Amino acid sequence: MLMASVSAFAAPAAEPSSPHPWQLNMREGVTHSSRMAYEAHMVALWICVVIGVVVFGAMFYAMFKFRKSKGAVPAVSFTHSTKLEIVWTVVPVVLLIGMAWPATAKLIAMYDTRNAEMTIKVTGYQWMWKYEYLGEGVEYTSRLARTSEDIRQSGEVPSFANADQRNYLLEVDNMLVVPVDTKIRFVITADDVIHAWWVPSLGWKQDAIPGIINEAWTDIDTPGIYRGQCAELCGKDHGFMPIVVKAVSKVEYQKWLAEQKAKHPTTSAAAAQATAVDAMKASPEGIAPRQPATP
Repeated sequence: MLMASVSAFAAPAAEPSSPHPWQLNMREGVTHSSRMAYEAHMVALWICVVIGVVVFGAMFYAMFKFRKSKGAVPAVSFTHSTKLEIVWTVVPVVLLIGMAWPATAKLIAMYDTRNAEMTIKVTGYQWMWKYEYLGEGVEYTSRLARTSEDIRQSGEVPSFANADQRNYLLEVDNMLVVPVDTKIRFVITADDVIHAWWVPSLGWKQDAIPGIINEAWTDIDTPGIYRGQCAELCGKDHGFMPIVVKAVSKVEYQKWLAEQKAKHPTTSAAAAQATAVDAMKASPEGIAPRQPATP
């Protein structure tokens, strides 16, 4: 029974870049942006580790070497050391510049949505998401899957040993399907209150604000399913507003896109004309992002 429980708990980690038991560090992610954020994080982490080792090493050495039981006495004539003051001023400045310079370059790259191969408009609602593939005439909503909603409303305790309930509150009725190895631009807004579209494996989070269009981009390099959540308190069902991104090959994506257009040919044609206008309005040259994505 114990092994079954462990297997059930570990099973979701089979998805690319998923969190796993006892994970302490941030995930590397599956996009260029997420890896840039991870690299900046690791540089800062190791600098902090070195500083911690030096500072605590010096502190414990002084406590052990110059303790009273060894006959140590306080230095009464010590005032200051100009050399030390220069060192502990210059070294932190150099470290900060050393971290800030590459981090700034990474941030600039993470905010550059130009040269995208496709654009997806994301609109937040209480409590679901709407996805529009601008210029393609494909749009649909995505909300908490019925299986999770039924369990939530019934008050039943989900069983993670049950495959149908393993991703309780994490499944949606319609995933966001995107191609891999493609620079995808997102234009993000909301219809009612402030939301935030966040998928950790993509390496960024973007606020969805009514009346404002924010931008972000991604380029997933590994096919798989990536889960996220609304990351801004948006009302009583804020915790039941999951995001699921399904990354597939370019061939699979084109097949899926054709299937979506075939389902609603009239709607797709009308929507294509409307979204073409939206795409023009929301182009990098038309509307500048009011708020950059948060890594």
